[in-house]
Amino acid sequence: MFPWHNSRAANALDSADLALCQRVFHHLVAAKRIHSEAEREELANRILQSFQHGVKDEDALMRLLM
Repeated sequence: MFPWHNSRAANALDSADLALCQRVFHHLVAAKRIHSEAEREELANRILQSFQHGVKDEDALMRLLM
């Protein structure tokens, strides 16, 4: 589950948008081998910020944050 799935920022997303962000999050956590909670939260924050600033394509988000 996306670490901030209950945050105000995540609640502003509809279920399809949140699902997209979760897929990106899980892919990047695995690809980057992120284990610490702090790094996971930072990644979640960056995904949400990028999405809310207009990067709404799943592949573009992954490329941006890789």
